[in-house]
Amino acid sequence: MDVNGAVAEGFEPVREAFVRNFEQLGDRGAAVVVYRDGRRVVDLWAGTKDVDGGEPWEHGTAQIVRSATKGVAAAVPLMLAERGQLDLDAPVGAYWPEFKTRGKERVLVRHVLNHRAGLPALDRPLTPEQALDPRRGPEAVAAQSPAWEPGTDHGYHALTYGWMLDELVRRVTGRGAGEWIAAEIAGPLGADFWLGLPGAHAARAGRVGRIEAPEGGAALRMRPKRSVTDAYTDPASLTHRAFAAITPFPDQNDPAYRAAALPATNGIATADGLARIYAALIGDVDGVRLFAPGTVERARAEESAGPDRVLVINTRFGLGYMLHGSASPFLGPTSFGHPGRGGALGFADPDSGVAFGYVTNGLRKTVTADPRAQALVKAVRAALV
Repeated sequence: MDVNGAVAEGFEPVREAFVRNFEQLGDRGAAVVVYRDGRRVVDLWAGTKDVDGGEPWEHGTAQIVRSATKGVAAAVPLMLAERGQLDLDAPVGAYWPEFKTRGKERVLVRHVLNHRAGLPALDRPLTPEQALDPRRGPEAVAAQSPAWEPGTDHGYHALTYGWMLDELVRRVTGRGAGEWIAAEIAGPLGADFWLGLPGAHAARAGRVGRIEAPEGGAALRMRPKRSVTDAYTDPASLTHRAFAAITPFPDQNDPAYRAAALPATNGIATADGLARIYAALIGDVDGVRLFAPGTVERARAEESAGPDRVLVINTRFGLGYMLHGSASPFLGPTSFGHPGRGGALGFADPDSGVAFGYVTNGLRKTVTADPRAQALVKAVRAALV
C-alpha cells in the first residue's frame, strides 16, 4: 500500500495502523493528522480522492465529516460565552423569542450543547430542499414539543442540534455558524474546514459513498445488539425519528448540499483542518489559541452521562463534545471531541497535548466508534508510551 506523508520519530505505529486500515479494514481513501503541543507529528494520506474513482488522494483533499462537524460548531457558542456575548445558563428563548412555545420555556443554552433539550426529533420531518433553507430548520424546532422535560435526561440530537446552535449564533452575532467559523476559527488558523463549502474549494472535496457495512472480521466485531438494531429500524422509535428529521436524507455529494451550512452534519474538512482546530482549542498553533484554559475545562466537564434516549447506549457529553468512554473511546480521560457517523473523527486530549483528525470517503455503519479511526487512536496511544 502506497502511503504519502510523514510521521515524527516515535509515531511509526500510526503509519503501520494506517496501512492496515487499507489492507484489512477496507479503507479506500483517507487521511490522518496528529498534532502534539501545537506541532504536526503525523500527516498521512493514501488511496483515491473519490470513493468511486481513480484520482489519487492529495495532500489537500477534503471530505464531508458528518457529525464531526458538531465538535467544531460547538466551539462557536463556547467562544461567544468566553467573550461575554452568550450566557450558557440563559433560556434559549432569551435570544430567540419564537422558541418559547410548547413547553420549551425552560430549555437553556447549555441544554442545546449537552443534548438535554428534549428535541431530538421533528413531528414533521423536513425535505432535503427545506433543510437547505437556513430558516426552515429553526422554525421547525421552534414549533416542536419536547419529547421529555428539558434538562431532566439526555438523548443525542443528531440533526436538530445544528438548527438550534445555528439560530442561537445568528441571533447573537447576526451571522450563521458557518460564517462565524470562517471568520473567527478557520480563517485565523489557516484551517481547511468549511461549513458551507465555497465554490472556489469545491473541487478539493472528494465524493463519498453510501453508508455500508464493512466486510469480514470487522463486520463481526461491529455487529450491534438487537435492541440497538430495533431502535434504528423501528419508524416509531425516537432513534429512527431523530435521524429522519430530514427525509429522505440529502445526497451528500450534491453541490447544493455541500454549499449549505448545517452545523450538525455537513462540515467539509481535511484531516489537518480537523486536527489543527482541535490543537488550537487546547494550545497555541502558530500564534492562535481558540479556548482559554477555563473554556477547555468547561467544554470537557461532564454534563450528560448514562443511557442515551436516542443512541440506546451509554454516552457521555460535555458542552457540545462527546467525552471519553465506551461509546466514544478517545485517547484518555481528558479527551473531548466528536465522531462523524461513517468514520470521521476529531478530538483533543489536554493531558497529552494531542489533537487528532481522521477523514475518509468510505462511510461505514458506525455512529460513534469506527474501527479504522479507533485503530489509529490506539496507535497514537502506543506512540505516547
